[in-house]
Order: sequence, then C-alpha cells, then structure tokens
Amino acid sequence: MKLPRSGLVSKIVIFALAIYAGTNLISLRGKIETARDDLNDLRRQVAAQEISNAELEYEIEHHDEPEVISEIARNDLGLVLPGEIIFYDGGYDAVD
Repeated sequence: MKLPRSGLVSKIVIFALAIYAGTNLISLRGKIETARDDLNDLRRQVAAQEISNAELEYEIEHHDEPEVISEIARNDLGLVLPGEIIFYDGGYDAVD
C-alpha cells in the first residue's frame, strides 16, 4: 500500500519543484531585461560623456586659438561681439 502513496508524494514534490523553478525563471528573465536596459542606458551615458570629454580636450589643446575662444565666449559665457544683436524667441518651451 505504501508504493502508490509514495508515488503520489513524489509527483507532488516534483510538481512543486517545477512550479518553483518556473517562477524563478520568470523572475530572472525580468531581472535580466532590467539589467540589459540599465546597461544600454549606461552605454549611452558613456558615449555622451566621451563626446563631451573629446570636446573639452579639443578646447584645452586649442585654448589659444581665436575660433575656440570665440565659441567658448558665445556658448558658455553668453558673450557677443560689439554691435551684435541677440534675439530671444519666447514663443516655445525649449526641452533640454
């Protein structure tokens, strides 16, 4: 009489383990997808930072050239040459 009962218990244990394993696999798949998204975001950030670093290196190496000085003065400091007029367009919201 014990054989049928132990067979049923082992089937229940195997079924429970299969459900547990399946649940864990689904959970891990979600974590892997989240990690991949994070990795892609970090790669984009690294690429943007590398571009920024290259621009800064160029500015440092060419700091005494008039074009670089003018670009820094205009873009970073908001300066203009004498006689230039700046127009501000307030008709839209800039998204940055």
